Amino acid sequence: MGGHPLVRRICVFCGSSSGADPGYAAEAAAVGRLLAERGIGVVYGGGQVGLMGVVADAALEAGGEVTGVIPKHLMREEIAHHHLTELHVVDDMHERKATMARLSDGFLALPGGAGTLEELFEVWTWAQLGLHAKPVGMLDVRGYYTKLAEFLDHMVGEGFLNLPSRDLVTVSPDPEVLLTAFAEHSYTPVDKWAG
Repeated sequence: MGGHPLVRRICVFCGSSSGADPGYAAEAAAVGRLLAERGIGVVYGGGQVGLMGVVADAALEAGGEVTGVIPKHLMREEIAHHHLTELHVVDDMHERKATMARLSDGFLALPGGAGTLEELFEVWTWAQLGLHAKPVGMLDVRGYYTKLAEFLDHMVGEGFLNLPSRDLVTVSPDPEVLLTAFAEHSYTPVDKWAG
């Protein structure tokens, strides 16, 4: 089964660490392979460390296209991945995120830390504001995002987030489910200020 014609490249946000459980790296590798097998290119932060490097290596080993975007200050030999299909070196973190967004047709968060959440929340906010119409998802590996998904529902219940905005983020433990949701994604502008 090939990739959806509108989803040629997916931006993967994930940790520059591998996490405490080896299951995180195993799932990251599986995602990299799956994207390559589907003919979907990977866009990511350009590092060779942590889950970032695992996703990139697995996609490359499976014959996939991997595009990295890394700011100059992270280009040190031990951080930048030098065997990618393409590596964009940009001036700063703001340009990095804008470039990754421009190159991507969807956004997928794997487990990660503050930077991963910041990237995820920014693209979700951009969708909420109508700045893009691309799908956004969280891969709930080993329950990593379960509490965050519950908190998003809590935000709706407390009146700080409306349901259409909440529904802009798909959460699943199964990458196949997320890719299907991405392929079937249709964007309806959200009235952020509606209750």
